[in-house]
Parts: sequence; C-alpha cells; structure tokens
Amino acid sequence: MTKKKKNFRKKLFIKNRLVILNEDTFEEIFSFRLTLMNVFVVFSLGGIFLILITTFIIAFTPLREFIPGYSSTQLKKNALELAIKSDSLTTSLKKNEAYIKSIQKVLNGKLEYAKFNKDSILSESEEIPETNMKASEEEIKLREEVAKIEKESDENKANKK
Repeated sequence: MTKKKKNFRKKLFIKNRLVILNEDTFEEIFSFRLTLMNVFVVFSLGGIFLILITTFIIAFTPLREFIPGYSSTQLKKNALELAIKSDSLTTSLKKNEAYIKSIQKVLNGKLEYAKFNKDSILSESEEIPETNMKASEEEIKLREEVAKIEKESDENKANKK
C-alpha cells in the first residue's frame, strides 16, 4: 500500500474532540469525542434514513398524486366503474335494438306473430364468440412426428425387455 492510503486510514481513526462553548464565558456546554469514520457513518445512516422516510411518505400517502404519472386511487376506481357501466349499457342497447327490429318485422308483416317471442329475440341478439377449433397443417405434421417418436420409443422399450 502506498503512504497516502495508510495516512488516510490513520486519519479516519484519529480521535478528535468537538467542543461547544459559551462565547461569553467560555464555559463548555458539551463535547464529543469523534473520529472521521464515526462522522462518515452517522451521515451515511442519516442519508439512508432520510431517503427511506421520503420514499415511505411518497408511496403510502396521498402526496404521490402530485407526482406526474401517478393517478389517484379514486380516479382509477371511477374509471373502472364507468367502463363496466358502459359495457353493460352497450349490451342492453344491442338487445333493445334487436327487440325493436323484431317488432318492426311483425308490424310490417314480414314475420308471423306466432313465431314472435321476446326470449327468442334476446337469445338471437347475444353474441357467441367464434373459435377456430380446426388444426392447421403445421399442427397436424407436428402431431404425426410426435406419434412416430413415441412409437419408436415404445418399440425400443419392448426390444430391451
């Protein structure tokens, strides 16, 4: 090690005295015995404590709403409620439109009254999601390859016995 590093380490652990005096009477109010290392540790811990307290205040109090990018929990709750309401209103509007169209068909004579039933109209207006359950060509090829591999492994096991 160089002399500068050794001198710096020695200076860190040299004991110093911090004295607070009354300026008029030179009476000692209080004093501390400190090293530079103690001062560094105290200030580091104080800084970490200050950062933790600030983070806690911002994260768990309504103060975070003043930071750009954060929205209030009440605003999020209201947006969710409005989205649910608008979705339910949309579905009820579609049902009412289907019902009105069916009534117009009856009034115009395009539909027999005997076939007219509110439940059947509402069931027609409900959307059924379409799903494609047919296997693609790639999937069929993959299934065939897996079946061949399984068949070969079964034959190998049977030959070993």
